[in-house]
Amino acid sequence: MSRTQRTDEGRGRLGSVLSGLAVALGCVLFLGGFIWGAVLYQPYTVPTGSMTPTIGAGDRVLAERIDGDEVRRGDVVVFQQSSWGDLPMVKRVVGIGGDRVACCTDGKLTVNGKEVAEPYLPADKGASATGIPPTTVPKGNLFMLGDERSGSLDSSVHLGDSNHGSVPRGAVKGRVDAVAWPMGKFGTLERPDGFADMRGGISEPGPVRLMVWAVVAGAVLVLGGAAYGPVANRLRRGRERPQSRDRSGATAHVG
Repeated sequence: MSRTQRTDEGRGRLGSVLSGLAVALGCVLFLGGFIWGAVLYQPYTVPTGSMTPTIGAGDRVLAERIDGDEVRRGDVVVFQQSSWGDLPMVKRVVGIGGDRVACCTDGKLTVNGKEVAEPYLPADKGASATGIPPTTVPKGNLFMLGDERSGSLDSSVHLGDSNHGSVPRGAVKGRVDAVAWPMGKFGTLERPDGFADMRGGISEPGPVRLMVWAVVAGAVLVLGGAAYGPVANRLRRGRERPQSRDRSGATAHVG
């Protein structure tokens, strides 16, 4: 056996080992990412356009399963409140227990007398269509508004309720971290800085990006590892053909 053949066989064995490791690691990342996501996140379909332009009607979102005590101002949450309807709803939290919410001062929402910058609102719409009289949020409750204020059945519509339009923290089922569908809108939701300086600050993003990267990286490793064998064999056959022709075409000359 020639040195070239031994070298090719050694490289082939090493490549096969690395290919197997890539496929194994890829399977772990791919399946682990999906399992991780299934444990931490719940998909929901948003039925109305009350959260446009952040989330449109019919969009599919991923909501991280969290306890209501983890909710912060600015979070977009999925909740279910019997006095609001039978189905889960999606709104943005603008006030927590003890806050005094009002609108509008210079066209802006105020929380505890501080004007809040709301870049997520539609460009041609104000912070409230009808105004919100100064309202104190009861302890343990959340004050919710839709990003499309003119057509949202939110806390501003339920001000006459016993909780002044607010919802108990226990009604929260999850915090929306990302829009998953349609693909053209896929992306994570940014945390608004307008609430960052208030007591409790804003929440940290969930691990949805890491989950997506794990799935994508796993798929790439599986496909790349699986493709190594056929590609390497084709390249090896391509190198062997010229050598075979050279040997068959050689002529011995006798002097």
